[in-house]
Amino acid sequence: MKVVYLSGGVGGARLLDGIARAMDPAELTAIVNVGDDFEHLGLTICPDIDSVLYTLSGLGDEARGWGLSNETFRALEMVARYRPGESWFQLGDQDLGTHLARRQWLAEGVSLTDVTARLACGLGVAPRIVPASDGPWQTFIETEQDGTLPFQEWLVRRRAVPLVRAVRFEGGGVASDAALAAIDTAELIVIGPSNPYVSIDPILALPGMRERFVSRAVSVPVVAVSPIVAGRAVKGPLAEMIPKLAARPASAAAIAAHYGSWLHGMVVEHGDDAALRSELPMVVVHATQTVMKGREERRALAQHVLALGEQLVSRSGR
Repeated sequence: MKVVYLSGGVGGARLLDGIARAMDPAELTAIVNVGDDFEHLGLTICPDIDSVLYTLSGLGDEARGWGLSNETFRALEMVARYRPGESWFQLGDQDLGTHLARRQWLAEGVSLTDVTARLACGLGVAPRIVPASDGPWQTFIETEQDGTLPFQEWLVRRRAVPLVRAVRFEGGGVASDAALAAIDTAELIVIGPSNPYVSIDPILALPGMRERFVSRAVSVPVVAVSPIVAGRAVKGPLAEMIPKLAARPASAAAIAAHYGSWLHGMVVEHGDDAALRSELPMVVVHATQTVMKGREERRALAQHVLALGEQLVSRSGR
């Protein structure tokens, strides 16, 4: 079964790791959010792509959830001496190697899709990792106190403290050919336990993507994993964003309602299923443990997700 996985953030990368170990990775393609990408210190930083690459390669820092294990920050210490205001984004010494290689290839005219494939090959990552776009596409957060902020400025530099009023996307990017081709050939589409507003919406909002995605969802199942557990986000500011952006409490049902009529199935934490079944009876719900404390929990959750997907494929007769 050809599986396409939409990924963003730490939770998205971790479940992707579990799915890659629960199925033939050659049949798995991840379309990764690029709305977080930005230029910093002359380098092109792709946080969600790098989180996927580092997590799948086994080199990621499990405690932090981002960056590489056994990392040092000596180069950043020197940057802080020269340009104190530029050291707010944590670039490790090993991590800089990724950014330098990416920057050089991009300067040579290599597309972000091909650059990402080269990085994945260098790290021994088996699934195909596809940027949602090869062009510029940036997430902006409209806040109540501080106006409009670029995503990383809001999330990292401001610690997601300014209250969110709206999320919007800008840039000349369009859905990449590789991402569209993956959607066209998918037999199951999985949406990771990512923040829908800043990790999944930036993918679907790309010109050319939503129409293709919704059209494909007519004929293949779409399964999502809830990033909300008992009204709280497993990681990040999502639980505070939902009441502001959806005018309702944070819940798995709020996530399903945000995705809308093209969502066929959802995997949620035990105890979160009753409200979802009541509000959205057309969505097939599977309750299990969704909090991933380690690699074994990732694989176990992935098996539940794939089993639900196979059930929906079988039910549809496809």
